Amino acid sequence: MGGASSARRAADPPSPSRGPRPAMTSIGDLPEDVLVELLSLLPARELLRTCRLVCSQWRYVVDLNTLWKRKCQRDGFYRQSYDRSISDWKIFYMLCHMKKNLLKNPRAEENFKHWTIDANEGDKWKIEDLPGAHGSHMSDPRVQKYFVTSYGPCFKSQIITLDKEGYWNQLMDEIRPEITVKDWYAARFDCGCRYELTVRLLSNDWICLQEFHPEPVVIEQWSDAQWREISHTFQNYPAGVRHIWFQHGGQDTQYWAGWYGVRVTNSSITIGPPSSL
Repeated sequence: MGGASSARRAADPPSPSRGPRPAMTSIGDLPEDVLVELLSLLPARELLRTCRLVCSQWRYVVDLNTLWKRKCQRDGFYRQSYDRSISDWKIFYMLCHMKKNLLKNPRAEENFKHWTIDANEGDKWKIEDLPGAHGSHMSDPRVQKYFVTSYGPCFKSQIITLDKEGYWNQLMDEIRPEITVKDWYAARFDCGCRYELTVRLLSNDWICLQEFHPEPVVIEQWSDAQWREISHTFQNYPAGVRHIWFQHGGQDTQYWAGWYGVRVTNSSITIGPPSSL
């Protein structure tokens, strides 16, 4: 009986309430605008290295300007005024996302690590805590230390290799993003000093393609001892930039033993989209 009952149940028609299951929709069946919204949630690295290789449809969507514009909106890089100025939202997003200070240890938090000492005369370079003797605080509370020079020339430098920082050759040669240099310097109240800065854009074989080297700044004795910023933005520079060389320093002008020369800290080099946007 058990076998006959089983046979009858197997022969019974399917219940109308159950019906055939609908075919499962794949992500590839989603409308383009929905796919753009979903993929824009992923990190740029995953989009370019993984998602773009899945299929031709995903490659097409990952390359859409609308996807990268949406990522800019999500990450706070978007302004409505940019709509008429930006033609490639992917490059704009990448430049905003990668933007950081390329100089290491700019605030003397790791002693002289990452710096090359090019000149170390007098009583040599030293690190002191802000505000220092006869000095002043900075407006940026993150800055707690500075490098200080002596009565002989003191200079230190760093070299930035751009491809190691994620800035590929084609980007630097075709887009030529802005390279902005900033440095802060100050004197003691009771002693004069001299400050110098040199920044060079170098080719792969170390040829200088463009240089920023303003006139040395001489601060007289009995100054206000306030911190001052110097800045420069490289634009429309020649193709072939592969390294950036940054050097600063100076000395005091009274030739006093000790550390009465110019003070420097909070230096920065950043690469980003045009500041005019």
